[in-house]
Amino acid sequence: MLNVALHQDFEPAEALLARLLHCMRVRPMVVYDPVAGDYHARTVGAPAAVHEHRGQGWILQHRQGHGVISAKIASTVHDTFHAFMLTELDRYGKTTPDLFEQLNIRLAHSLTARNALGRGDNEAAREIATMLYGEVRPSGHFRFVNFGHPSPLLFSAEQRRFIEIDRYRMVQFLPLGLEVPEDHPDRKRYHSMHFRQRPVGYADVAEITLIHPGDILFLYTDGVYDGSDDNVRHDLELVMNGCCGRPAKAICNTVLDYAVNRDVLLRDSGERDLIDDKTAFIIKRSATG
Repeated sequence: MLNVALHQDFEPAEALLARLLHCMRVRPMVVYDPVAGDYHARTVGAPAAVHEHRGQGWILQHRQGHGVISAKIASTVHDTFHAFMLTELDRYGKTTPDLFEQLNIRLAHSLTARNALGRGDNEAAREIATMLYGEVRPSGHFRFVNFGHPSPLLFSAEQRRFIEIDRYRMVQFLPLGLEVPEDHPDRKRYHSMHFRQRPVGYADVAEITLIHPGDILFLYTDGVYDGSDDNVRHDLELVMNGCCGRPAKAICNTVLDYAVNRDVLLRDSGERDLIDDKTAFIIKRSATG
């Protein structure tokens, strides 16, 4: 059995949309904020893209900035994800890696069309959007695809610390829209940093297993942790160690409290540019799992 909690400052989408999607075999808890830098949505009981059994799926996406372009990116991810999810379920009865490649292409910068995404009128560089989509099984298996997002952290209940995950088994693509597959029929119509050798496939799906009761999978955006600062990772490890015996929701709130308190220190030290939107997911394997 898995205990799951999430936290983000958000305004929920219209209840009507949730009811419509429920009738169409996807039951998402639609969480959507078009201004803040984070976006996430959850599908409950979604057929797995990479597994035979049903479970829960999450999309967690972060983009730079808080302006009009950022809002357009969030809206595009929201609309595209749910439209493609419904199409996949109708066609295949499950989600497939092709959904995420289509989402990646949707955010690519077209060389021929009038672009609604990616650049402001007076900007030379485009905004970056990262994404992680994962599905968790009741058995404790979490399988996911990653487009430039900070990698998940796994906290071991037995060792009382974050344990290292085999990074060589975790494929990470460039952020959304920056890399087009070499064999895409319209590849010449998009700007790509370089052409990927092949589209996203099942071999690119990474897996993390919560083996022991109390193990915690921690998903986050870079307002909480950017995935590279060893000092922040150590602090988060201490926070987890102090509250790992509590329910997932309480752990999640404690982690967010730490991140908010760290913002105070950043403001006092004149590093306001390091403060960003915060989203955290805690997935905990219970003693009965």
